[in-house]
This record gives sequence, C-alpha cells and structure tokens, in this order.
Amino acid sequence: MNIQLIRKYNVPGPRYTSYPTVPYWNEVPPTEAEWKQQVKEAFDDSREQGISLYIHLPFCEKLCTYCGCNKRITINHKVEDPYITALLKEWQLYLELFGEKPLIRELHLGGGTPTFFSPYNLKRLIKGITAGAEVAKGAEFSFEGHPNNTTEEHLQTLFELGFRRVSFGIQDFDPQVQAIINRIQPYENVLRVTEQARHIGYTSINYDLIYGLPLQTAESVRKTIAMVNSLRPDRIAFYSYAHVPWTSPGQRRYTEADLPTDEVKRGLYEMGKNLFEQQGYLEIGMDHFALPSDSLSQAAGNGTLHRNFMGYSTTQTKLMVGLGCSSISDTWTAFGQNLKKVEEYQDAVNEGRFPIFKGHILNHEDLVVRQHILNIMCRFQTTWTQDELKTFALVEARERLKELAADGLIRVEGDSVQVHEHAKPFVRNICMALDARLWRNKPTTQIFSKTI
Repeated sequence: MNIQLIRKYNVPGPRYTSYPTVPYWNEVPPTEAEWKQQVKEAFDDSREQGISLYIHLPFCEKLCTYCGCNKRITINHKVEDPYITALLKEWQLYLELFGEKPLIRELHLGGGTPTFFSPYNLKRLIKGITAGAEVAKGAEFSFEGHPNNTTEEHLQTLFELGFRRVSFGIQDFDPQVQAIINRIQPYENVLRVTEQARHIGYTSINYDLIYGLPLQTAESVRKTIAMVNSLRPDRIAFYSYAHVPWTSPGQRRYTEADLPTDEVKRGLYEMGKNLFEQQGYLEIGMDHFALPSDSLSQAAGNGTLHRNFMGYSTTQTKLMVGLGCSSISDTWTAFGQNLKKVEEYQDAVNEGRFPIFKGHILNHEDLVVRQHILNIMCRFQTTWTQDELKTFALVEARERLKELAADGLIRVEGDSVQVHEHAKPFVRNICMALDARLWRNKPTTQIFSKTI
C-alpha cells in the first residue's frame, strides 16, 4: 500500500455508474416529447435484445444513517398500495409508448427496503409488470432484502415469480458500528434468511458490506469478514463508505473524527480483499467479489461484464427503464430521472405524465467518453480508434493520463490504456482523467465522496 499515492489520489470523485455523471447533466432536461422519442428509438433498436427494469421501492421503517439512497422513513404500511398503483400506471405509460410487448431481460427491485412491502403487494407488482411483457429465457430477476424483515414468505413468493438472485444488506456485524449507524442486525437473522434462500432454490446470494464506517477497526472488520466467509455468499459487494453529510443529514450523527483515516480505510479494503481471495473469491471490477461459479465472475472472465445505475451486471441492454420515485432510465443516448418525492411522483403519474424532472441527451463526445469509462470500470483497459482521437475530449484525456502512467498506475501503449493490477483501487481516479465535463467545470463545492 503506497501511502503517498493514497494521499495524492484520495480526492472527491464520481463512482461512474453513468457518464456524464448526474451533476453534469444539461441544466435544461429533455422535454417529454424528446424523452419519449429517445425511449422509443432505443426500444425499437433492442426488440431482440430486450430491456432492463429497475423499480425503486423507497420505504424504510428506520433510518440507517450511513445510507445515501433516496428513501422515505415510515412505519405506515398503508403507503404500499398507492405506490404500487402508481408504479403500474407509470409502466403502462411505457407500454403504450412501446406499442408492443417488451422482452424483459433483467429486473431488479431496489430501495429503500423492498421487503418493507408485503409478499402480497410484491406479487401484485410483479404480476402487473409481467402481464404486459414477455420474460426472456434466463432473465435475471433480483431484489434487495433486509435480513430483519425478509420472511420466508417473501423469499418463496418472489422465487415463484422468477427471482433467483437476492442481495442482503449486512454492512457490518460489530455491535458498536451497528449502533452508531442505526442498523441493529443480529448475525442470526442473516443466517436465517441465507439458509431459507438456499433451501428455496436461490442460485446467487449477495452480501453488501461497507468499509470505512464510523468506529470500524481492523479487528472488527476482520471479525465481520470471518462471519461472512462462514456463510459463503456467492457474491460480496465491499463498498467504500461515502461520507456525504451535505446530502445525507443522518450522517451528521457522527463526525470525521469517528471515521478511519485514509490510510486505515485503504488498509481495511486490502485486508478484506486478501481474506476474500483466501476463501476463493475473485475480485470483480471495483468493490465486488464473486465465487468462480457465479455468473458475475464468468462475465468478468469473458469480457461481458457491464455497469449501470444498478451497479455491475452480467446483462447489457440498450434500454433500461427506471420506475418509481428518483429512478433513472437510460436509453444509452439519454438519461431521465424521475421526481424524487413520493407524493410528487405519484401525482405526475396519476395525471398521465412521465414523471421525469431531470435528464441529459448525450452528444457525440459524451458517447465516446462514456464507452471508454465503461471499458475501464469493467475491463480495466480500453483502446481508442484513430477516428475517436479526433474527439477533443480524448486529446485532453491523453495528456492527463501521462501523470497516472508516471505514478505507475497505468500502462499507455499506442492507443491502449491498461490498468495495473495493483492500481485497481485507483480506478475512479483513472476514469476521472477521461471525464471531460468534470475537468471543464470543476466543482467549487464538494459534490462527490472521496475515491479511496
């Protein structure tokens, strides 16, 4: 671990689930007519390929203070019915735009806490979605579950609806860390849902863990990882904690003094990586690990790994439709984000309007840069064509890459860039060198979490 490089490169930077990143989208969003045109063209171009669906279910009964997601804290479960009604109305708007049944290749339920919703209401939602569509053979259906409230009935109901992947939010097993982030979650609950999921027949179980949380130590993280390894999930997402109290006020419950230093935080990741690899896990992209038998490892091995707003995926579709408040849709040539507040989202949909309030139509330069950032994030290398080198953004980027090469993070040969194995922790910084919009309009306030 090179302390000097960590100190140099531990700067605020995007996670690159999109390019351009959301803060650099055009100030004027696409009109509804422009958005519909972008979606329809993407749909027409991908009839055989199929589409992806992300459905945001924002409700949680308790606030986990580390969380930066869009959520609504409530114990009132009467919110479920009107929200699902709105989701199905929004889906109907897209079905009418398509003009024919779409082929669903991938579907993911995120949150919030999807298992806040009753099994009955989740069944109503998925049945309503698939009634107007065809489901591709081998389609990947996945959901996020909270170990404390995911019941065997949740697991069985969703399995019968075609779900084979489930992701459980673990974060940390240490009692002190759980207390300060308000995520009290006994190991026994994780064991229960894991065994139930395996017994029912789920083929891929993921655990989300976070390093860099307040009060974490090397010993506490080591114990958490040992407990995780004893349960042997198929996938592990080992995320860097993003300290963004300016957008997530719950994080003001603690201060930077409670967080590990930059060097300690990086050490936590290196320790975790070594412990996972000792158990046979392979490092996939950024922050992810998977057993060799899992489809994520296979996709990384054969070069088909993809990354979008849902994170890393084995499925790449040109059109990803986001349903629900704050969801982002992606046509490859345009992004559109839904209204963030539940009531505003529901009102728009109930009035028959697409609830898009923010978006961006990509120009030629955006599309070139987007592909190369995606290559770096998924395959740790990229090669540009002579025609692409006429794009001024790449001319600028090649100059910035020289410093990264001098620091031993990348190898530049001709028209190719290769990330060194030891430099994977700096992949966000490498992508930042390609980010034309970031360099042309450097933020005057902190809008991103730190990269390391």
